[in-house]
Amino acid sequence: MFDIIIIGAGPGGYEMAAEAAQHGLKVAIAERDHLGGTCLNRGCIPTKALCRNAEVVHLLKSAESFGVTIEGMCVNYARAVERKDAVVSQLRDGIALLLNHPQVSIFHGEASIVDAHTVEVGNEKLEGRHLVIATGSAPKALPIEGAEYAYNSDQVLSLTSLPKSLCVIGGGVIGMEFAGIFSSFGVEVTVVEFCKEILPPFDKDVAKRLRTAMSKRGVDIKVGAAVKAIAKCGDAYEVTYEAKGKACTIACEAVLMAVGRRPVLPEGTEAIGIKVNSRGIEVDENMQTSVPGVYAIGDVNGLCMLAHAASAQGMRALHAIEGVPDATILSIVPSAVFTSPEMAMVGLTEEQCKAQDLDVSVKKGFFRANGKALAMGETEGLVKMIVDNASRQIVGCHICGAHAADLIQEVVMAMNAGASVDALSSSIHGHPTLSEVILSVARQF
Repeated sequence: MFDIIIIGAGPGGYEMAAEAAQHGLKVAIAERDHLGGTCLNRGCIPTKALCRNAEVVHLLKSAESFGVTIEGMCVNYARAVERKDAVVSQLRDGIALLLNHPQVSIFHGEASIVDAHTVEVGNEKLEGRHLVIATGSAPKALPIEGAEYAYNSDQVLSLTSLPKSLCVIGGGVIGMEFAGIFSSFGVEVTVVEFCKEILPPFDKDVAKRLRTAMSKRGVDIKVGAAVKAIAKCGDAYEVTYEAKGKACTIACEAVLMAVGRRPVLPEGTEAIGIKVNSRGIEVDENMQTSVPGVYAIGDVNGLCMLAHAASAQGMRALHAIEGVPDATILSIVPSAVFTSPEMAMVGLTEEQCKAQDLDVSVKKGFFRANGKALAMGETEGLVKMIVDNASRQIVGCHICGAHAADLIQEVVMAMNAGASVDALSSSIHGHPTLSEVILSVARQF
């Protein structure tokens, strides 16, 4: 008898398993694929490895402005893929080492739920006091003619050679990151986004700045465009879309479908009475499902499809099982897009504040006025901060610029601590640093 059975060894599952084992609990973890889940094997890590390649290419292309002349630069995508795979392999080995604990048993295979306390993995029947579903998500596809001709985000990572041209359907996080990666390697990239702006969850001002920056670097971005069909034309493809009432086509050598992800439910989920909605498995504030003792964390519950959110939810579920308080504020979650320049956000957008009729003030600061950004040659970007007028607390922050994903964490810490914008503005920031852009905005309130 296990204390906890966890289905899925992604960030939420394996971190929860390791922590539970440290607390003396006996844990079984079932995984049908590689340890690390989507994030490590087909998502966050491999794409970030390739994003770094894209950054290096971009920097080398601008080397002349730094007084460095490079002749005969050659981009070897196959070598970049080898590096990406090496990074993934190293981290996968690290997870295996982390889970090499006497209290943790790993079962490889497809898991199905028999009841709230029983899971079958192959010929093995596991029994446990608590069950945690951490099965993640899979790429979605548009219900259009020719959808089968498009790569999804999993498949495109397996390419070892590059097409001359690529049409990316979807201008969300996944679509924009791949657009930046392939464009940096010389691929002619067109992005087709249904919404009026790329990155719909992000603040429109900041998203527009990224769109402008990427357009300057050669990425053709079409917004307010609905893809209707994909047709194969010899060795190439033709993507048909509608924009402003007109039918248009894009000819390309490859198509990437990046239109979101759907939860993956293990067999038996609904059969044992677990409630599921259009987003995923329904859970309460402790990640417990409608069936007592059964929890769902990460992408499978659809609350926040981010690896670090899954990890935090796993800790919340573990603390609920142990009967101890959990201080994590699950609503304050940073998110980032590893394009060039980077994007990052936390909290509400200006549009959401207006929709909720909140009394807020909005201020902006620009990277071009920052000494460190100027010295780096990274002057493209801004910080946009939103502050509640009554409490003086930060309710949202949005960054487009170099190292945005790192810079946002300062604001996350302030929001978690309940600190006012005045506390942020009175904190001494090192000089010259990019963090001074945040300081300059805070001082405007």
